[in-house]
Amino acid sequence: MTHDQPAGPDGPTWPFATAAYAFAVAMCGTTLPTPLYALYQRELGFSSLMITVIFAVYAVGVIAALLLLGQLSDVVGRRPVLLAGLVLSAASAACFLFEHGLAELFAGRVLSGLSAGLFTGTATAAVVELAPRRLAGTAVLVATAANMGGLGSGPLLAGLLAQWVPDPLTWVYVVDLALVAVAVAGVLLIPETVGGRRRAPLVPRRLRVPRQVRPAFVPGAMAGFAGFATLGLFTSVAPSFLGEVLGVHDPAVAGTVVCAVFAASTAGQLAMGRVGVHRALPWGCVVLVAGMALIFAALLVVSLPLLVTGALVAGCGQGLSFRAAVTAVGDLAPAERRGEVTSALFVVLYVAISIPVVGVGAMATAFGLRHAGLVFSACVALLATTTAVLLALRPLEGGRRDQVCAMSTKRE
Repeated sequence: MTHDQPAGPDGPTWPFATAAYAFAVAMCGTTLPTPLYALYQRELGFSSLMITVIFAVYAVGVIAALLLLGQLSDVVGRRPVLLAGLVLSAASAACFLFEHGLAELFAGRVLSGLSAGLFTGTATAAVVELAPRRLAGTAVLVATAANMGGLGSGPLLAGLLAQWVPDPLTWVYVVDLALVAVAVAGVLLIPETVGGRRRAPLVPRRLRVPRQVRPAFVPGAMAGFAGFATLGLFTSVAPSFLGEVLGVHDPAVAGTVVCAVFAASTAGQLAMGRVGVHRALPWGCVVLVAGMALIFAALLVVSLPLLVTGALVAGCGQGLSFRAAVTAVGDLAPAERRGEVTSALFVVLYVAISIPVVGVGAMATAFGLRHAGLVFSACVALLATTTAVLLALRPLEGGRRDQVCAMSTKRE
């Protein structure tokens, strides 16, 4: 097999596995700094607000990549875009490795966002396209697991290294660069799956949602906003909550808690096939509300077990509603505009992962981190409740899709 030929229907498994590994490594790099922000805060002396701003500039990179480069891999091929994403991931790690102040932290986060924006759609497509026929039924699940597993493994890896390795602000990124180097070597060997490549102009796309998609897009975007705001909270200031509010200062604990949120999200996404699209979206909102109620109570009574339980419940609700939103919007979108509509949804989601946590940082500076967390939990619960009520009044038309999902789940 030549490098520029797609894998055959009964081809080898290694290109499929390599693409999934590269996906996981790239996503791991985006959340790696989470348990380390407290160390940077002590080293550089900045506030909780600055932590959220450093985290939030990640979304600037993601949105820029979505708007400018969202369709690039369809034009130039999957492999060049995957390699570019890995190079950006390595550049981000280098910024953190050689950090001398806030400038390198901001640069590292923007580069990380660009890497994630390039990788998310491209790697998902590559994993599906490289799957041998015998694994075709599980290709999307593998892509989902690589995505969320990578996001969850970043804080866990960094937290464990920060707990047990001297000079974690160096060794965490040395390990990451080693993982990226292996991914680059693997991606150089995988076959290309896109033919007829041509040059692509870097022109920002106008993202518009067709009228027939809006009945699913609006509640899906609302549910996604609430869920991704929650992920943003945990991947930015969760270690600060643990340290300042609960008195838990171990980086390994912080990394494990954040990892648990993403693991629960993956479980929620996998459960959607059994629940069905038109039930998963409102029920995901209900589960998210329950999780936020537990997080609110944990901050109120200062309880780590309650916070972990709330994180697991909220993560499950986020995953359930997120996959349902993407599926419902994709089903209603015209084939020729599906990429545009999906990109519009992800722009909303990445705005959600950044702006609300900056608000938390501002409130924390003014009123304290505990009160900021209580207000945030209440606001997310209110948004998710409103979405669930709207869906109860006007349910999604998902009968045929739900039947397909149910049949697919039974076959698996």
